[in-house]
Amino acid sequence: MDLHLTDDQRLLRDSVREFAEREIRPHVMAWDEAQHFPMSLLPKLADLGLMGIQFPEALGGSGMSAVDYCLCIEELARVDPAIALSVAAHNGLAAAHIHMFGSEAQQREFLVPLATGQVLGAWGLTEPTAGSDAAGTRTVARRDEDGWVIDGAKTFITHGNIAGVLVAMAVTDRSRGNRGISAFVLPAGTPGMRAGRKENKLGMRASETSEVIFEHCRVPAGALLGEAGQGFINTLQVLDAGRIGIAALSVGLAQGAYDAARAYALQREQFGQPIASFQGIRWKLADLATKIAAARLLTYRAAALKDAGVRTTRESSMAKLYASEVAVRAAEECVQIHGGYGFVKDYPAEKYFRDVKLLTIGEGTSEVQRLVIARQLLA
Repeated sequence: MDLHLTDDQRLLRDSVREFAEREIRPHVMAWDEAQHFPMSLLPKLADLGLMGIQFPEALGGSGMSAVDYCLCIEELARVDPAIALSVAAHNGLAAAHIHMFGSEAQQREFLVPLATGQVLGAWGLTEPTAGSDAAGTRTVARRDEDGWVIDGAKTFITHGNIAGVLVAMAVTDRSRGNRGISAFVLPAGTPGMRAGRKENKLGMRASETSEVIFEHCRVPAGALLGEAGQGFINTLQVLDAGRIGIAALSVGLAQGAYDAARAYALQREQFGQPIASFQGIRWKLADLATKIAAARLLTYRAAALKDAGVRTTRESSMAKLYASEVAVRAAEECVQIHGGYGFVKDYPAEKYFRDVKLLTIGEGTSEVQRLVIARQLLA
């Protein structure tokens, strides 16, 4: 770890690492093949404080910092990126949106069960026709005498079929463009809200992804999360922080792939010697170690700035962009160093390779990150 950590942070890192090795690693491939998030893991994650990492203790959270959050996500991702993704989406999107913009009553009703791991959270922004262009949202919420009626659909929603709480964006005033989108918080079982198709994914298969469909879904006035018309603006603020989590996940996956490649290179022999003795392999490992160290420093710098109260739009996007692309490279080289064994499921290389590509897509593609960074640089 190329960072200066406090004694408490080292203890946290080691505790999460030991937990991941003990409770997650033995089941990685079984959970992947089942394409199902292991709900039996939820109370164990909660006992370690990982379902409410950055939220106040008064609301059931662990009261940790953004740097601490990165340590947790990185260590989970080193062992199983899919589980890390579920923890990051729960903490960094659904629960974070409620914490940042919810009323006191909403935080008591919804954030407490999320932070204590009683339920999983889901966050509904993406739609079939609104991905990178989130302002193209078609889901609508119309006022009625008692509250709102929501109609539409969301796609690629992490935990969309198993969440206990959903935060969803909907258009409340089409004439106002971006400033006509509002956020709503809904408990599972709300009439008119249901899960649609569950996606059969390339990777991250233990983190479930599905559609969420709204058909004349009636919610009370108190379901409005934050101010009417501010949902899109608030979403951008949530994503600033969420992208730090994806960057940490990328660093963890890259580190896991590097560790697997290094271990294999040291034990695999060709021509009477370990392949780690060959310059071609040694340079691959040297390049990966350097890039991972750089990605880690970018990520933790963004987290430290967040802890200092600085707006991190540029730094979050830089960390997410660079770390995710380094992770892709690390996963690719892990397969290459394993050779034919990197293409079979008996070794971890092929799963890192399948999992990693989502990281350059989710929470803003690499192309979107470059647009965000350029806009910040040229503003």
